[in-house]
Formats: sequence, C-alpha cells, structure tokens
Amino acid sequence: MTKLSVNINKIATLRNARGGELPSVTEAAVKLQEFGAQGITIHPRPDQRHITRKDVYDLKPLVHTEFNIEGNPHRAFIDMVLEIKPEQVTLVPDGEDAITSNAGWDCEYNLEFLKLVIAEFKNAGIRTSIFLDPNPEMVKYAKETGADRI
Repeated sequence: MTKLSVNINKIATLRNARGGELPSVTEAAVKLQEFGAQGITIHPRPDQRHITRKDVYDLKPLVHTEFNIEGNPHRAFIDMVLEIKPEQVTLVPDGEDAITSNAGWDCEYNLEFLKLVIAEFKNAGIRTSIFLDPNPEMVKYAKETGADRI
C-alpha cells in the first residue's frame, strides 16, 4: 500500500506560468522518489493548464513507484490511461471549467457509466479509485461500481 503519493500538478502550473521547462516536472518526480515518496500523482486536464499530455508520457518511464493518474474519464483520458497503464487511475468528475476538484461522484446517478469505465480499466489491469464526497449513501453506490478504492 502506498503511504505517500505526491501530486506534482502545482510544479507544472508554475512551469507553465513561467514558460519554458523550469521547474521540471520530470526532475521533480525523480527527486521525490529518491527522497522517499512512494508514489507520484498527476491530474492532466483537457486544457493542459498544468500537467500536459507530453508530461504524462515523459513521466511514465521515470516513475518507478506507484503512478496514479487522476481525471475525468472522457474518451481521450481513458485512451491515454489505457496506453500508459499506471498502477492506479482515480476518476474525478471535474467540469472543464473547474479550477480544482471540488466535488465527488454522484455514484447513484452515474452508476452505469462508472461500471463501464471501471470495467475497461480493470480489464487492462489498472487499479481504480473514485473521488467521493463524504456521503455514506455514495459509498454504498461506489461499491456497486466495481472500484477498488475510494
């Protein structure tokens, strides 16, 4: 079980605001693992305002601990995750205009959709987690999705 997975999105946000390649997302991931982080988490968004698709592919060979990719499971995201095959994918119901993740899944309303997406990832050998609000009713439905974790 992972004890510390470091989300490196803000490093990418700073890099993107400055332009260029610094600070380096890949260097940060390598150093964090050297310093003892047991996982690297990223959340590529469709607008690429922090982690970019290029970052995802650049990080894959460098992350030797647990690699967790978070995101809203639209088709392009699903295809990228299936190609990268991280240890875990965390499904987050972000709207494209969301500044940051601010709400969890309504697992009752999205039950059939989540079952299909989770089955696709699990068939590829990728552990799945879903982002929830602290609502006991949603936990019950989350279990029905087939997710490995919440």
